[in-house]
Amino acid sequence: MFDIQKVTIDWAGRPLTLETGRIARQADGAVLATYGETSVLATVVAAKKANPDLDFFPLTVNYQEKYYAAGRIPGGFFKREARPTEKETLTSRLIDRPIRPLFVPGFKNETQVVLTVLSYDMENDPDVVAMVAASAALTVSGVPFMGPIGAARVGYKDGEYIINPTLDQMADTQLDLVVAGTQDAVMMVESEAKELSEEVMLGAVMAGHESFQTVIDGIIDLAERSAKEPWDFQPEDKSAELAKLEELVGADISAAYKIKEKAERYAAVGEAREKAAAQLVVSEENPEGWSEAFFKGIFKSLEAKVVRGDIIKTGVRIDGRALDQVRPILGEVSILPRTHGSALFTRGETQAICVATLGTGEDEQFIDGLEGTSKSNFMLHYNFPPYSVGEVGRMGGAGRREIGHGKLAWRALKAVLPSNEDFPYTLRLVSEITESNGSSSMATVCGSSLAMMDAGVPITRPVSGIAMGLIKDEDGIAVLSDILGDEDHLGDMDFKVAGTTEGLTSLQMDIKIAGITKEIMQTALEQAKGGRAHILDEMNKALDGSRDDVSGNAPRIVTMSIPTDKIRDVIGTGGKVIRQIVEETGAKVSVEDDGTVKIAAVDKESIDAAYKWIHGLTAEPEVGEIYEGKVVKVMDFGAFVNFFGAKDGLVHISQLAEERVKQTSDVVKEGQTVWVKLLGFDDRGKVRLSMKVVDQETGKEIAKEGDDA
Repeated sequence: MFDIQKVTIDWAGRPLTLETGRIARQADGAVLATYGETSVLATVVAAKKANPDLDFFPLTVNYQEKYYAAGRIPGGFFKREARPTEKETLTSRLIDRPIRPLFVPGFKNETQVVLTVLSYDMENDPDVVAMVAASAALTVSGVPFMGPIGAARVGYKDGEYIINPTLDQMADTQLDLVVAGTQDAVMMVESEAKELSEEVMLGAVMAGHESFQTVIDGIIDLAERSAKEPWDFQPEDKSAELAKLEELVGADISAAYKIKEKAERYAAVGEAREKAAAQLVVSEENPEGWSEAFFKGIFKSLEAKVVRGDIIKTGVRIDGRALDQVRPILGEVSILPRTHGSALFTRGETQAICVATLGTGEDEQFIDGLEGTSKSNFMLHYNFPPYSVGEVGRMGGAGRREIGHGKLAWRALKAVLPSNEDFPYTLRLVSEITESNGSSSMATVCGSSLAMMDAGVPITRPVSGIAMGLIKDEDGIAVLSDILGDEDHLGDMDFKVAGTTEGLTSLQMDIKIAGITKEIMQTALEQAKGGRAHILDEMNKALDGSRDDVSGNAPRIVTMSIPTDKIRDVIGTGGKVIRQIVEETGAKVSVEDDGTVKIAAVDKESIDAAYKWIHGLTAEPEVGEIYEGKVVKVMDFGAFVNFFGAKDGLVHISQLAEERVKQTSDVVKEGQTVWVKLLGFDDRGKVRLSMKVVDQETGKEIAKEGDDA
C-alpha cells in the first residue's frame, strides 16, 4: 500500500528522520520530519495552472500547532484550535522568508505549504523542524523550487555556540538565533541577543549554516529516492519586452527616481507608467497589447533595473544620499500629556509615535501554547495604518506583517529591560506608524526606547536600530544604510540591525536572491555599526537616559514579602479579605505563590494604607513596641484594644492611666483611638497592653525619672 522512503541523520546529537510516502499522499509533496520526539508534517500543493491576472507569486505558508501534540486540551470554552497564535504567525513568516526567493522567477501558480505539529517533546522547538520539513516537502514535490534549504537554531553561552539548544538550554543562553540557507549561502536570519558583538553574531550565523549542511544532504538523499518528476516550467523570456519598455520610458523612470521627495517621485513614476500603459496595454485601439498583470511585472523589472544600475554606477541613491548616509533624524519625548511615557521619532519620511504604559501584575498577558499557559509582563504592539503611506485601506486587526514587525522590535528591546524584582511593572509599548518610507520597525525600536526612558523605565542602555540594503549584480555590489521603501522593494536584501553601545540585541535578514556570503554580511554589519551609533547620538539629544522616577500618571508599586502560610490570611475565604483591602484603600493588590505581595496605586496614601493592613494581617507584634489601636470593648477590669491587624489585647484597668482609675469608662470609650505599648503575654498567651506608659497625644513612650533626656 505504501512506498515509504526514510532518511535518518545524526544532527547536533539527536536523530533527525525524514519520511515520505506514508502520509498525505495526494499532496504534491509530503514529508514527516521527526527530531527527538518532535514531529512536524509538511505538505505542498501547487495549482496546475497559473493565474494570469497576478503580477506576484501567490505563496501561502501555514504553520499550525495542535495541542494534542503535547498532550494538552486547548483552554477557553471553545476547546479547539482557533485563529493562529502569535507563535504560529511568526513561524509561518519564518518559513516563508527563506523559501520564497528560491522558486523559479515567473512561477505564478498558487502554492500552499502547510506545516502541522503532530508531536512535541517539550525539548525541541517545532519551528526549525518545520522549516526542514517544508524544505524536504518542496524538494520532493517536483514544483520549480531551487532548494533545498536547511535551518538551525544557535545559542551562545560561555563563549561557545550551541546548535539546536533544548528549551532548558535556551533559558540560560545569551542568544536565540535562527538561520536558514542553501549549501552555498545564507537566506534568512532571525535573532534575539543580549548585547553581543558583531563578530559573535556573524560567527553564530556561520556556525548555524555549517551545522545544517548534513540536513541538506539528507534532503537530497531523500529526493533522489522519492522525488516526483520536475514540473515542465520554463521562465518566460521577457528581455525583448523589457528593452521595448526601457526605450519608451527608461529615461523618464531614471529622472523620476532622482526626485528626493517621495510623493513627487511617485507622481513622476505614475506619469511614466501611464505613458507606457497607453501604448502597450491591451485596449480597443491595441487588441494585441500586453495584459495589465504582464505590464505591471515588466514595469517593476524596469524600475529595478534603472534604480539598481544608477546606484551601482554613481554610488548616489534615490534621495541623493551616499551609500552609508543616514537620513535626518529628530527625536522628541513627552509629546502626549496623559500617557506614562511617549516619544515621536522621525527619520526622513518615516515616523512613529511610541507610547509606554505601566501596569500591574493584573495586566500581564496570558499566553496559551504547547508548553502550557505562561504570563508575559512585556508587550509591544505595532500598528501600520494605511494613511502612513498616503493610501486608503481597510482597517482591522493586526496582520502577519504587523505581528512580525512588532516582535522584531520586542526582541531588540528585551535585552535592556530591568528585572521584575527591580521594576515590578507590566510594560506595554505601542508604536503607531504615522509615516512610512523605509524601516518603520527600526523607527519603532528607536521611538520605543525613548518612550520607555520617558516613562522612567530603568533600562540599562538606549537601543537604536537601522535597516541595511543590498544591490548585487554583474556590475558590482552596493551596501546601503538606512534604506528607503523603494530601495527595499527593488533591492536584494533587507537586513535590520538593532543594539546598544555595548553590542547587538537583534538581527533580522531577508534575501530576495539566492543567498549572500559571509563577506557581504560582514560589510553590512560594520556599516550598520556606524549608522546605529549616529542614530543613537541623535536620540540622545532628546533623552540620553531613563528619568529618575516613573510618570506621575503611572501607578506606584511597592513590593513586600509575607510568609507563605500567611497568604490565606491576606486573601481570605473566597477572596473576601483582599477584596475588602482593595475596596477600602483604593490600591491594587496581587499575591504570588512565593509570598510576594505587590501593592499598586497612583497615590502614596492608598499604598501606605494597604501596606499597613497587610502587614497587620501577616506580621507578629513585638514586645516593647508602641502601636496605635482602637478600643473594641470596655469591661470593668479593663479595655480590649484592637492594635495590630486582627489582634486584640487587654489594657488592664491598672494600665489605663498613671493615677488610680475607678471605672474603665472614665478613661476610654468604645471606638476611641489610643496608643498602647505591648508589655508581653500572660501564662495563657493573652496579650498584655499598657496605655499609661505612652503619651496619648504624641504616641511616644513617657520617659521615667532618671532616664536620659
